Amino acid sequence: MYKVLVVDDEKDVVSLLKDYFELSGYEVCVAYNGQEAMDKLSFYPDIILLDVNMPGMDGVALCSTIRDYVPCPILFLTAKIEDSDKIRGFAAGGDDYILKPFSIEELGARVAAHIRREHRNVAAENVRLWGRLAIDYAAKTVKVQGALIAFAKKEFEIIELLSLNPGQVFDRERIYERIWGYDAEGDADVVTEHVRRARAKLREYGEDYHLETVWGMGYKWVK
Repeated sequence: MYKVLVVDDEKDVVSLLKDYFELSGYEVCVAYNGQEAMDKLSFYPDIILLDVNMPGMDGVALCSTIRDYVPCPILFLTAKIEDSDKIRGFAAGGDDYILKPFSIEELGARVAAHIRREHRNVAAENVRLWGRLAIDYAAKTVKVQGALIAFAKKEFEIIELLSLNPGQVFDRERIYERIWGYDAEGDADVVTEHVRRARAKLREYGEDYHLETVWGMGYKWVK
């Protein structure tokens, strides 16, 4: 369930937004001024709807204060807007402006779009593409054009280590220490077998060239 923080000194607006987003399946937290909003950041919202013209700390000042600590999108709600206001708001770290009075359906669509975009960006940070091959380091998966390759845990960890350091050669001893641990009982010969099995699985999809043996030295990941 996505979370929305609504910050506005107009109680009717807050009530309207709270009812609408809760009915739309969101979890909603509300604040009526800047200080109260700062106290509720531990709610960890997925998006903040922030009124610009509040008494005391206005929306732009609040946005500027919290922007370095809050990664989610911040949408300003305002009754009037000029280019200078937009420049000031975007400079403070705002992501969008919604003009009052607004269509609640349009606001809902914009909120959904910003959340989708944000989560796509987060997902993209965890994935690297190597031609047809996609490695998702968060999900611990390797896919070739959507087809999942089933790697054992240690096999994936070797691919993870090498692909996060493309072009760098790792000898068997170093791989063993990084994957199995310095205190593991065994020897580096096990690395050779895991690499062989991982490469065989990649070969089924024509992607084994990524996992290259550097004779006499070790292994590396190539694009």
